[in-house]
Amino acid sequence: MQPVPSYKPSLTDLEKEMLKLPQVECSVIHRFGPGLYIRELHMPADTLAIGHYQKFDHMNIFLKGRILMIDGDIKTELSAPMIFTAPPGRKAGYVIEDVVWLNVYPTEETDVETLESTYLDKSEGWQENKELKDRIKDGQRFADNLDYQKMLTQFGFSEETARSQSEDESDQIPMPLGDYKFLVSGSNINGKGVFASSKIESGEIIGAARIEGKRTPLGRYVNHAITPNAKMVKTDIDDIYLLACCEIKGCLGGEVGEEITTDYRLNLKLIGESKCQQ
Repeated sequence: MQPVPSYKPSLTDLEKEMLKLPQVECSVIHRFGPGLYIRELHMPADTLAIGHYQKFDHMNIFLKGRILMIDGDIKTELSAPMIFTAPPGRKAGYVIEDVVWLNVYPTEETDVETLESTYLDKSEGWQENKELKDRIKDGQRFADNLDYQKMLTQFGFSEETARSQSEDESDQIPMPLGDYKFLVSGSNINGKGVFASSKIESGEIIGAARIEGKRTPLGRYVNHAITPNAKMVKTDIDDIYLLACCEIKGCLGGEVGEEITTDYRLNLKLIGESKCQQ
């Protein structure tokens, strides 16, 4: 009798099967300093995790927890704190104790989507799964777009005028250096949008939308929704910040979290009041 050959699934095969299961919230916080980007990942205990493919050598700071790294038949337990440089490739592991893991990249870039496309490769299976979930959201997209058209009519704007003002780069500035729980990515509502990468609590300040009359990426790309989860608030010096109106979920299974949305009617009123006072 011939022995039955054993089958060892690749990480790609394992990922496809795992994506069919309910996903765990694994928050990502984006930290920016002078010439530095730190991608801070939080993973809860009892999670089996597969990372995206890292394209380059990169520094890792394992700040908290314990994890069993899995590489074929080789299993290595890591315990925080540790600092090391890892080669290109993918990591897979079972989280024994809640983990905080930092990837450190030297760069002046502050756009998270650009950073992820530069340093990470996301598998074909992951991309297909994301596209399927995006199609499921098309019904809500229709309702949000319909209300957006009503808002334009209410304020006497054409869609061309609104798009021209949105794309005008003369009043745009980058986000100030700091820590952020969001990123800009492709949106089912319209073009690009702002998405939570880590859970944002109700009442939490998400970030600056306008500073000294200039729009940040948060101010430019946040989309309109008929039932928004955030609103603009004004400071004593007329800067405008985005505030969460309810809990907004962060990353699930490596995917971006909920899209952060506002009511453009209230935004236009607030911006108009600021201009009148200047």
